[in-house]
Amino acid sequence: MMKFKNLTRRAALTLTAVAALSLTGIAGASAADKVKVGVFPVTSALPYFVALERGYFKDVDIDAEMVRLIGGTALIGAMITNDIDVAANLVTIEGMNANLKKPGLVNYISINSQNKKFKMETFVVRKGFGATKISDLKGAKIMSAPGPANIMMAKAVLAANGLKEGDYQLDQLAMPQHVTAMQAGTYDAGYTLEPAVTLMENQGSAAAIESGVIATYVLGKDDADAWVAGTALTGKFLADRPDVAKRFAQAWDRALADIASDDTVRSHLVKNTFTPEAVAPTVPLVNFVMSDKLSAGDKAEFQQFIDFVADNGILSEKVDVTKYLKTF
Repeated sequence: MMKFKNLTRRAALTLTAVAALSLTGIAGASAADKVKVGVFPVTSALPYFVALERGYFKDVDIDAEMVRLIGGTALIGAMITNDIDVAANLVTIEGMNANLKKPGLVNYISINSQNKKFKMETFVVRKGFGATKISDLKGAKIMSAPGPANIMMAKAVLAANGLKEGDYQLDQLAMPQHVTAMQAGTYDAGYTLEPAVTLMENQGSAAAIESGVIATYVLGKDDADAWVAGTALTGKFLADRPDVAKRFAQAWDRALADIASDDTVRSHLVKNTFTPEAVAPTVPLVNFVMSDKLSAGDKAEFQQFIDFVADNGILSEKVDVTKYLKTF
């Protein structure tokens, strides 16, 4: 009888061990692929929050981890050191500059256009400052969105309006400080980004002078598509985990489709950027387009924008932008 009991106990232990191993195997098989995403928390990061909070990453078995980074320099640095796999909203000037230094580092699965309709970059003036157009900013103390690309664009637009360096003071300022700087009257004007523009106007601390200035003064018409930023994967991520990269792009595509067709997506800005709930429904958005959906005309305007940057010495040489548009 004792021998039978020992056999029964051993059988039970064996079954328990097998079950435990099976469960371990199931858990291992279902573990989602980790993808680290660098996010600059302004409105152009919206696709990340849509894909995350609507479960699109989860649907393709991806565990997306946000790494909050302010500005293109920080995003590029994290891509070089492999601290992130994806930059959610990386300025294309800085992406192409990085590719000149390390070819294949930055690969855009989508890019964003901005102009007078799809608003992002805007010149604003504080309440009480007597300027109604950009050419009125002679002698002004101007804040700018941070990073070499934003500074370069601000100077180019000022120059197109007859203002040379020395006619104004231009300082970089972190985006979270733009609204309070206008409230405090620290600066007379600013080259700033959404949603800061909408916040300032709603508070009455500043007014927009002109939006979509890159399209107007760099590309030559206010309805041109200025492909100024986008979502980029590192070359290492693409080489080491191509299937994961493809699934990430699929989730991103779903988020972009929602943004194009569903106005409620702006609600995702409220807790993820400095956008109050009352303001979110009216915040302008840029035009998000997957790289495989770009037309020949879109690519030509993208090339024109990057050529302008190269011609002005910000890039050491011209870059064929199509080499760094990644499609699946």
